[in-house]
Amino acid sequence: MQLAQYAIENNLQEEEAFCWWIKPTLKHKKSFIRATQARYAKHTHKFGIQVPATIQEALKIDQEMKTTFWYDAIQKEMANIRTVFHFLDECERVPPGHKWIKCHLVFDVKMDLTRKARYVAGGHVTNPPSELTYSSVVMRDSMQITLLLAAQNDVELLAMDIGNAYLNADTKEKVYTMAGPEFGELEGRKVIIVRALNGLQSSCAAWIVHLANTLRDMGFTSCLADANVWYHSAKKPCGYEYYEYV
Repeated sequence: MQLAQYAIENNLQEEEAFCWWIKPTLKHKKSFIRATQARYAKHTHKFGIQVPATIQEALKIDQEMKTTFWYDAIQKEMANIRTVFHFLDECERVPPGHKWIKCHLVFDVKMDLTRKARYVAGGHVTNPPSELTYSSVVMRDSMQITLLLAAQNDVELLAMDIGNAYLNADTKEKVYTMAGPEFGELEGRKVIIVRALNGLQSSCAAWIVHLANTLRDMGFTSCLADANVWYHSAKKPCGYEYYEYV
């Protein structure tokens, strides 16, 4: 549906690749959303643990089970995403051009039974961004070649995960929301979203651009065969030159 909206915004709906499916897709848009919501509503347990649908239900489960698992997950998520928001004063008006969107918490249970809360934006109600929001991922062949080169040249491999990666990038979308109960004493305040929050249509592309700029500033060069592979030259203590890949 996002692709269909993007095609219409950019006058591509009459092109051969789009004309045959865009109209029926948008015609049944509400039906698709209702079906997805119905499937999500049936998802009540995971690994034998009840998964809440709202913050009120999460706190109720904690109260009944005499635990703080879901409460702790909510507090951790809200602390991690603090930089996403710019809180307006009570008498301060929302800047012109900003659109109100609904945000909410999504709950899940990890493989180690840790409770997880994720604050997401309802980006489906915003207009498709004028810029391209597509972002690619590294190819499997690139990973295999990189591992082979590392093994042949006795190069150490390091792996890491960037927590809340999207939030490192600024968003170009002009949106705001109203702080809910998860914000504690700030509930009811108007909040402008200034970072690439999960759920916004441009968040993934904004993160990829931010990551690319950061790697470029660190001296890395993007590979011509796969733009998601970055490298720069380095030397071993013995003086042997090789390339470091990301």
